[in-house]
Amino acid sequence: MKRTLLLLSILINSIAFGQLLPCNELFISEYVEGWSTNKALEIYNPTNNPIDLSQYMVIRFSNGATSATAANAVQLTGTIAPYDVHVGVLEKLDPNGTGQEAPIWDSLQARADAFYCPVYDVSNAFYWNGNDAVALAKGVTSDIPNSLLIDLFGKIGENPGDGWTSAFPYVGTNGDIVTEDHSLIRKPSILKGENNPTISYFNPLAEYDSIPPVVDIGGQLYGNWFSLGSHACDCAPASLEDMNTDLVSITPNPSNGSFNLKGISSYSSILVVNSLGQKIKLIEGNFSDSILLELDESKGVYFLRLKDSSGKRLTKRLIIK
Repeated sequence: MKRTLLLLSILINSIAFGQLLPCNELFISEYVEGWSTNKALEIYNPTNNPIDLSQYMVIRFSNGATSATAANAVQLTGTIAPYDVHVGVLEKLDPNGTGQEAPIWDSLQARADAFYCPVYDVSNAFYWNGNDAVALAKGVTSDIPNSLLIDLFGKIGENPGDGWTSAFPYVGTNGDIVTEDHSLIRKPSILKGENNPTISYFNPLAEYDSIPPVVDIGGQLYGNWFSLGSHACDCAPASLEDMNTDLVSITPNPSNGSFNLKGISSYSSILVVNSLGQKIKLIEGNFSDSILLELDESKGVYFLRLKDSSGKRLTKRLIIK
């Protein structure tokens, strides 16, 4: 009990003495809770400086746990360039593995910048299953109580059952479970992490868009990892985009499949792809300033790619609800 109170006290103090400023610190940009061992975490650098990841760790608070040990944490490795991401993936690579040792899918392996936690008994930080709080902290695994919490997925000390849902309060079957067998992508408008360990409730869809991590196309299952490896965030300066994103607007977004595109007169092609990168619709020609884009697709996240006559490109995200 004393250790638990100490940990919560330190986490609470991290808010008082380490207040997060917008675009000033790493945060989780995508959470993947896929079938079997397909687990991944994408971390975004919203600053204009490279950041050394060896100063950071991921901590899992399993099934409502209020404290964590070194066995529940893993130190990160590598460096994140400005406005870039780091994709960490659970290290299950044995093609002959079964059960908890089943290999992650090749398509997810290809997205990884680093692999973590190959042995559960040494570190189980990347073994979440939809109802575990996952923290990004600054510090070392040997001294978790003195680490600085900088982002939190879920709620420490709460077990929501199979996972947190889309409706609140999440009791029983109220709402759809979106943190189990789903990927959640941080909304572009989110500029910093959630570092309040005593939040009253965790609303996963307040800051994230949810997509299933596996899709069935013609009876064949495919990993839905297309969005891993880059993150759209309002922290990034306009100079990082080939085109001026402020001129283009999409309303409503999310929608039921009908989108009003404005500010597109300088573009020569409009391509819509799904989260696997597969072409959904291509429109070419001379556009007026405003057109109506109609998509007869299932709910989920899609990507709009605009290109002008010189080859410059702009990518926007579409959400069908």
